[in-house]
Amino acid sequence: MLELIHYLEQIDTAILLFLNGMHCELFDYFMVLVSNRFTWVPFYAAFIFVMIKNFHWKVTIVTILAVALLVLLCDQTASGLLKPLVRRLRPSNLDNSISYMVHVVDGYRGGRYGFPSSHSANSWGVAIFAMYLVRNRKLSIFLTFWAALVTYSRAYLGVHYPGDLLVGVFIGFVMASIVFYAYNRWARSYTQEFQNGKKNIQYDYLPISVGLISIAAMFATSLIMLFTS
Repeated sequence: MLELIHYLEQIDTAILLFLNGMHCELFDYFMVLVSNRFTWVPFYAAFIFVMIKNFHWKVTIVTILAVALLVLLCDQTASGLLKPLVRRLRPSNLDNSISYMVHVVDGYRGGRYGFPSSHSANSWGVAIFAMYLVRNRKLSIFLTFWAALVTYSRAYLGVHYPGDLLVGVFIGFVMASIVFYAYNRWARSYTQEFQNGKKNIQYDYLPISVGLISIAAMFATSLIMLFTS
């Protein structure tokens, strides 16, 4: 068993160094912005607007509270419970023997422990909950892309091993499924038509458009930072 764990750790490290090694100054700036939760505020706001336009106000409020609970559960499971329990050093941590091989951006190394990734758990939890809620193909594709981009940014920045990220995805999936099951027992009568595909979501293009504009703005900002640094 110990040999298997050691072998998996070697694979994890090799993949991390490969992903982290494919870097350039432009994407250093870009991935820092992608990894920052606050840069996605317009994207979140677009989703809230869509809910307001499609759901009863009570459903909108309960949905926001359910997502807040989901993020709390994902974050506390990852950061509050498992990180101090497992105590796996981040690859970027100076006490980690591979830290000298890891490319870090602007000295950012994150906290001490990285298993599992709360960024990964939170983003995938929110994405999966939203997919359960609206059952919209275009939105689901973009949500998958968004969560994957945020997850990849953590490996790019050298603050998480791929294994940290995959376990974060699993936590996000489990927590989203549990919270949505509880939420849906109350909200099903209001949202069933959207979940069954019998009724289309109005303004479904808005979160996608705002998300793409946000990514374009991050990239443009990265270019400006590159040429003015």
